[in-house]
Amino acid sequence: MNIRSLTRGDGVVIGAAVLLFIASFLEIYSIDGVPDSFDIPNGWESGPLLLSVFLAGIFGAVFIVIARGLPQPPKIAGIDLGHFGIAFTVFAAWSALGNIFDPLGGTDNVGSSGGDGGTDAGTGLILALIATLIMAAAALATPLVPALKAALVGAPRPSAPAPYGAQPPGGYGYPGAAPYGASQPQPGQPGAPFGAPAPSQPAPPAQPGASDFSPFWFAVPVARPLFAEDGTQTTIAELAPGTWYLAVEQRGANLVAQTQDGRRGVLQDTSGIQRG
Repeated sequence: MNIRSLTRGDGVVIGAAVLLFIASFLEIYSIDGVPDSFDIPNGWESGPLLLSVFLAGIFGAVFIVIARGLPQPPKIAGIDLGHFGIAFTVFAAWSALGNIFDPLGGTDNVGSSGGDGGTDAGTGLILALIATLIMAAAALATPLVPALKAALVGAPRPSAPAPYGAQPPGGYGYPGAAPYGASQPQPGQPGAPFGAPAPSQPAPPAQPGASDFSPFWFAVPVARPLFAEDGTQTTIAELAPGTWYLAVEQRGANLVAQTQDGRRGVLQDTSGIQRG
């Protein structure tokens, strides 16, 4: 599961789920005139509230986070798990709203005196309504609001990449020999043979057709597909926000990108990318 693929909207959903979990341990009723020693139930002691508000909202948040963090979201009956999560959060908010208006449900109509005996929604129900409303709003608005689609955790900036295909710094060789790729001492420098003539140093020949493109790291603002290099529209990977990828070649307006597992493909939508 890739935590860096979570968005700011997912962070709001997670925060609301934590608030909902805390609310489940608070009193669901507020009764006038009862002593402090009176035991008022919480969300875990009411089956309808536990299933329709607290667990529905928490499960919905879990479904949304799992669907966002996995490279291939699972499906239930052909429906994306994230869509199930959004439906659960909306259902939880709707149920919490109904319990705020009528905290005792049908029991306030039992008895000859009528009324609810001064019973109102408690702290647990009020916080549950606030948490579920925030959760549902964030779940619905994340795909639509650019600020919520931004990555929740930014990737650390990588060091400047070496040219594509270059050997890592530091040579290798047998003991006592100069590292592979290291320059040899020139006449007149320490370590050069005594009396060795100083040969002329010809200028390195120009490399015809060399491109001025230099590989660079980049991150995408939202998830984007990476297509095959053969020009077809076959998706070989999906680039997730919050992860750095290496651009190894430029083809017109497109970039050839390399994923962390070595796969290469063409990124056709390069708008808004962040260079490392």
